[in-house]
Amino acid sequence: MLEIVEFLKNNKKTISTMESATGGYIASSITNISGSSLVFKFGAVTYSNLYKIKMGVDEKIINKYSVYSMECAKDMSLKISKFTDSDYGIGVTGKINDYDPNNLMGDDKEVFLSIYSKELDTYYTKKVKVLNQSREENKELIKEALVNLFKENIMK
Repeated sequence: MLEIVEFLKNNKKTISTMESATGGYIASSITNISGSSLVFKFGAVTYSNLYKIKMGVDEKIINKYSVYSMECAKDMSLKISKFTDSDYGIGVTGKINDYDPNNLMGDDKEVFLSIYSKELDTYYTKKVKVLNQSREENKELIKEALVNLFKENIMK
C-alpha cells in the first residue's frame, strides 16, 4: 500500500473506498501509511444493502445482479469516486466464507474488486476466491489482490 500512497502523492491524485466484505480493511491499510491524509478522502463501510443504496449504488443493479456481483462492485467504485470527487474509487463486495440469509445469491467464497478511474472513466476489476482461513487472513489476501490490480493497471 505504501507504493500506492506514494504514487498518488507524487501524481497529486486522491482515492476513496466503499467496502462491504472487507469492512474498512482497505481504508485502514491506506491510512496506516504516513502522509496518506494527502491522498485519502473518505472510506465508507456499507455492509447492508440499504446503506449501499444511500451511498448511491443503483438499487436496480442490486436487484438484478445482487450485492455480491462485479456489477455492484463497479457501481460502488464509481459512486464513491463521484461522492468524494476522488480520482480513484475502490469498491469491494462479496462473501468471505459466509452465508447471508438476506442475500442468497452469490458464492460464499467470492469477492469482487473494482477500481474506478475518473480521468479515464474506466474500471479495473478482479474476482478473488477466498480461502478456508480466518477473515483477517482473507482480508489481507483481498488487499494484496487490490494492490496488484492497482499496480498492474494504474501504476504501469
